[in-house]
Amino acid sequence: MPASGAPSGTLRIERIDVPGYDDVRTCEDPSTGLRAIIAVHDTRLGPALGGTRFYPYPDHAAALTDVRRLSEGMTYKAAAAGLPLGGGKAVIIGDPAALKTPALLRSYGQFVDSFDGRYVTAADIGTTSADLDVIGETTRHVAGLTEAAGGFGDSSMSTALGVLAAIRAATLSTLNRTLAGIRVGVEGVGKVGSCLVDLLLDAGASVVVCERYAPSRARFQQAHPELSIVEDLFDAPVDVYAPCALGASLTPESVAALRASIVCGAANNQLSGADVEGQLHRRQIVWVPDYVANAGGLIQVAAERGGRTLVEARDQIRRLENVVLDILRRAEHQGSTPARAAEEIADDRLHGRA
Repeated sequence: MPASGAPSGTLRIERIDVPGYDDVRTCEDPSTGLRAIIAVHDTRLGPALGGTRFYPYPDHAAALTDVRRLSEGMTYKAAAAGLPLGGGKAVIIGDPAALKTPALLRSYGQFVDSFDGRYVTAADIGTTSADLDVIGETTRHVAGLTEAAGGFGDSSMSTALGVLAAIRAATLSTLNRTLAGIRVGVEGVGKVGSCLVDLLLDAGASVVVCERYAPSRARFQQAHPELSIVEDLFDAPVDVYAPCALGASLTPESVAALRASIVCGAANNQLSGADVEGQLHRRQIVWVPDYVANAGGLIQVAAERGGRTLVEARDQIRRLENVVLDILRRAEHQGSTPARAAEEIADDRLHGRA
């Protein structure tokens, strides 16, 4: 551990019992304003690696619900991608624009360190590689550092590369087409979504965008004045709907309006409920499970953590196309959903059957 001193005397950590999870802890540090939760879901395949989301949740219960869902998703993401990692996630409660300080991040690093390496943190919504450098001053259990600090830097492009590979597989399997001329609607053009747009355009796809956050919308319009920005993508005439904003955009109402044949994007927890998966299947809309499509970022930080190069990581990310093709073939053969096929592959690895 870096020379950081003992944990702050005002750092209060409490373990809470959550059935089905290896270890869930809450933390408060009144001296810095830190309020955080770390959820380690599963460590059978290795230490849990997952990002830290800094977000203004309405209350503690909402934060706990989100971190639990995200943590479980990381378990299946790592297993489906064939990585020797478990599943974990963290949330810091509050508005990062108002609360984020070096002192808070160092305090949070001490919280991460309390897991003794069973949880390794990375970046997520509201945190950056530069933040991880600061967190890394008080724990060595961090990945996704800046290049100056010896890391690979931001993982947004790697996440987008993985989504592109998944879209390529889905269009080939479902539509028997390459990306050239495919119409893709990208919802959310933040760090990952904007990278995905650039990759899609380079591949010859036609892109339309939905972005409700005014600053991101303005930045994107300046970078791509030639592209259309619409208020809603669900009834847009696109082949692929790519959700890249916050989760739960797929509701019974939105799926009923959806005109796309494929759903494949970077957002976590895209389904508002379990019934939505069946609705997509009944409408013959192929949904690539989010934890498979967005595994590129995890592959990058795992490679950094494991001493491999970024080139090696990117090669592995591109092979997600084969992972998705295998999932879709298995689903078609079994007459099941891609989500069920992906879960079977992940479960086989978690239980040592593959």
